[in-house]
Amino acid sequence: MAILESGEMYVETIYLLSLESDKVRGKDISNHLGVTRPSVSRALNSLRERGLVKNDKSGNIRLTEGGLILAKHIYERHQLITRHLMNLGVDEKTASEDANRIERFISDTTFDAIRTHMIKNRSS
Repeated sequence: MAILESGEMYVETIYLLSLESDKVRGKDISNHLGVTRPSVSRALNSLRERGLVKNDKSGNIRLTEGGLILAKHIYERHQLITRHLMNLGVDEKTASEDANRIERFISDTTFDAIRTHMIKNRSS
């Protein structure tokens, strides 16, 4: 199932917010990403159609099992790429911002090569 870059951004954001609180609402996502509430609503509808998010009885946004798997995959890529860039001497803020861009476009093959390199060099 292909998901657009913006969809990945929303899935990752929901995951990160859910680590901080059991209550994730559209306004939380909007505030975190700096986007409008209508943009969040459209994105959530698309993610619901793909079976990646759902709302609980209280209206809180939750990742489905598939959404959680995807979110953890995206987050792992972000963390590893950020660490790799920092190991190269890039400051944390820049490394994280660049990782946001890189993680969306890097192939699994290249990501796996970076992971293997970091493990070999004990820099992960």
